[in-house]
Amino acid sequence: MADYIPPSLDWVREQVELYEGSGGTEGVDLLDTGMPCVIVTHTGNRTGGIRKIPLMRVKVDESYVLVGSMGGQPKNPAWVYNLRTNPLVEIRDRTEVFAMRVREIVDEDERQRLWRASAAAYPPYDDYQAKTTRKIPVFLAEPT
Repeated sequence: MADYIPPSLDWVREQVELYEGSGGTEGVDLLDTGMPCVIVTHTGNRTGGIRKIPLMRVKVDESYVLVGSMGGQPKNPAWVYNLRTNPLVEIRDRTEVFAMRVREIVDEDERQRLWRASAAAYPPYDDYQAKTTRKIPVFLAEPT
């Protein structure tokens, strides 16, 4: 089994540790903002290690929308490349953990529908897209 590689950013590592360490009963709001998040466990595309990242909770039916916003920074977050290479993930939504497969949304109509759902759940996404010239990647995690 691959080794777990903790996130390098302190706040991200602390969020994951609190969320996971409590079994999903604490740390379920990103940075205590009142905005719910999920933990996405995925495989590193270069290291093969197990990675974990908190992302905003955007649920559509039985699936989760994962937005590679990185606050509107000019580059994609590293996890985007991991998901493109290794689409099998686990999503922890509070106390439940689901095995899922992600796919990057390339169909523009589907992307717009999922983007609207994401921005409704977390309005800053629209600001992030306006702040950057890159097209922010959108993935859909679906039950396997």
